[in-house]
Amino acid sequence: MNHKIGFQVIVSHFVIAMALVITPLAGYATEQGEQRREARDTRQEARQQSRAAKTECKAGDEKIRVECRQKKRDTKQNARKEARDIKY
Repeated sequence: MNHKIGFQVIVSHFVIAMALVITPLAGYATEQGEQRREARDTRQEARQQSRAAKTECKAGDEKIRVECRQKKRDTKQNARKEARDIKY
């Protein structure tokens, strides 16, 4: 009978210890997921902004096509940098 009680105590201590270890990890994963989501949203917004910037650039006759493409690239690159800053 004593062996059964001793085993139950050991198992219950082990379960409690595992719960204490797993709980902070779950919180970290949630926070990391939120950061990824926010970074993804930033990049998606930048795609729309870069398209609008290119369209606006093309509407003005003062710039050539290459300059408009570069403006779009720069907008997207800045958004990627901003997204990296959010994640870390």
